[in-house]
Amino acid sequence: MLKSFKSSTIHVHRTILFSVKIASFPLCTTTTTTLGAKKDQFWDSAEEESSDNEWERLLKPFGLKQLRSSLSPISPSQLCKLLLLPLDIPTTMELFEKAGSQNGYSHSFDVYCILIDKLGSNGDFKTIDLLLKQMKDEGIVFKESIFIMIMRYYGKAGLPGQATRLLLDMWGVYDCEPSFKSYNVVLEILVAGNCPKVAPNVFYDMLNRGVSPTVSTFGVVMKALCMINEVDSACSLLKDMMKHGCVPNSIIYQTLIHTLSQNNRVNEAMKLLEEMFLMGCEPDVQTFNDVIYGLCRASRIHEAAKLLDRMLLRGFSADELTYGFLINGLCRTGHVDEARALLNKIPNLNAVHYNTLINGYVARGRFDEAKDLLYNNMVISGYKPDGFTFNIMIDGFCKKGRLVSALEFLHEMVTKGFEPCVVTYTILINGFCKQGRLDEAVEVVNAMWAKGLSLNTVGYNCLISAVCKDGRTEEALQLFGEMSSKGCKPDIYTFNSLIFGMCNDDKMEEALRLYRDMFMEGVIANTVTYNTLIHAFIRRGAIQQAFKLVDEMIFRGCPLDNITYTTLIKALCMAGEVEKGLAFFEEMLGKGIFPDTNCCNILINAFCRIGKPKECVPMLSRITHLSVDTATRDCLMKHHQFSISNCTDLMYKARGTWMLKRGEDVLVLVQLR
Repeated sequence: MLKSFKSSTIHVHRTILFSVKIASFPLCTTTTTTLGAKKDQFWDSAEEESSDNEWERLLKPFGLKQLRSSLSPISPSQLCKLLLLPLDIPTTMELFEKAGSQNGYSHSFDVYCILIDKLGSNGDFKTIDLLLKQMKDEGIVFKESIFIMIMRYYGKAGLPGQATRLLLDMWGVYDCEPSFKSYNVVLEILVAGNCPKVAPNVFYDMLNRGVSPTVSTFGVVMKALCMINEVDSACSLLKDMMKHGCVPNSIIYQTLIHTLSQNNRVNEAMKLLEEMFLMGCEPDVQTFNDVIYGLCRASRIHEAAKLLDRMLLRGFSADELTYGFLINGLCRTGHVDEARALLNKIPNLNAVHYNTLINGYVARGRFDEAKDLLYNNMVISGYKPDGFTFNIMIDGFCKKGRLVSALEFLHEMVTKGFEPCVVTYTILINGFCKQGRLDEAVEVVNAMWAKGLSLNTVGYNCLISAVCKDGRTEEALQLFGEMSSKGCKPDIYTFNSLIFGMCNDDKMEEALRLYRDMFMEGVIANTVTYNTLIHAFIRRGAIQQAFKLVDEMIFRGCPLDNITYTTLIKALCMAGEVEKGLAFFEEMLGKGIFPDTNCCNILINAFCRIGKPKECVPMLSRITHLSVDTATRDCLMKHHQFSISNCTDLMYKARGTWMLKRGEDVLVLVQLR
């Protein structure tokens, strides 16, 4: 028996019990129909019978305090009715303990079910576990319904792991065989609780135990697989459904189509849409929107328009998202005028559609038309421009180098009653910094401060990058200190700019200090960070220190890229260690990183210098993706004065990949196609 709760002084008067309509505590679907009927019967009798009814006889003349010491026997069915009363948990547990202490009494499954339901709604899972153990000790036969009820409470409490644990315990601890219902509940809880990685394991456990999945099972598992970008696995399950006697429904197709479209796999999404039609599953507007989005993203506007026509023929009405995707796609492909023609067709036109069009005009440098759309269409039609609208215009001017126009538009923006925000000023600061006009960038910062606005991390990064490129590293460090003091957290771009500045200024100790400080700030160094430091050490001739950084780079899981390998190969070749350079070249190819012509020329030049030009043959046979430039030719001809025939012979030995030919008395290396 559970340990009895401390005595409560709560008194429940008969007038409260019978004159007040007590809020019902609906049982989970796991409780039996008979029990629910008993509950309804109890409420009916409580309202209709006289003072001589069952409960009057049971409780008269006692309050609950007197009931505790009463010797009157309580049956399981009577206890069920008592547990259904809206009593607090301690009082409810006292009633449960009181009844259980009677001679010859045994709690029924229904008693446990009602009590666990009440505890679950209160989040008391520790007591629920104790009750399940007590049920097992008392030899009560478990029903699946009680576990499903508890699992649902775990789901509501955000405890998907506990729900999964209980599912496994049904087999191993409580000797209760779960059906597809239990598995489906747990799968739904895992997906809703943001634990999609566990869902496939639960599904395969279900299959291994011989439990037949349902359409809902497949739907939830496919959704989980899509959430973790296992789209291929989700699509393979679609083919397996028939083996289990399940026919896919609209929800399953919609889930897969949405994910495929989002992952640039629109051809597969379109095939599934066709299959959906053949299977008699009706798509909705969102399904069409997903495919239209994928087509527009792939710049396949004509196909997107055809799908829109097909959608309309099927009786669907395009919504604002449909037209939004089309407008964005048309603008991205330069068809801004065609996009503008769609404005009148949009059912719920909003500022986002106008912003997309304005951005389309700005991207093409058509600023006058963008302003015309803004003032003569958007504003007149009653749509208020927002910060995005003005920032699009200012950013467009800055990217085109028209900083004066950007400032004029800012002034125009202010005179019309629109206040610029931090993003607006940051765009201007970035524009001036990129052109090296630091004094004007500082003026923008001062104007920003005068408005009571503060620089954000992006703004500081723009300034720090600009002063570092200008060689003013001391000012960069001052800005870095100011940034930290004002609560702006530095990011990877901040540190990379500073490290680049210090390396360019040959302040390697300061660069390494910043590198160490990165990790103290919780910022992880990336490939750009390491490439900057490695290049600086190699430039100083400190190859060993450079390779120590390479080791650390690998240890921290940061991938080497084309620039890293080319830098290392060049350093090794210059140090006369050409064979090591070639080994790095082979490693580079083995990792699927393709070298550029410059990298190949470095190796060819190195082999020619040491008198081993034929060592280039294996390398040349593996770089058929490159075109040889004049530097390669000059290298071969300069170091060994190859004749045309000798060079041609060398190139043919490289598996026929390269050859030399004379064209207009100029030697040119060409790639065989």
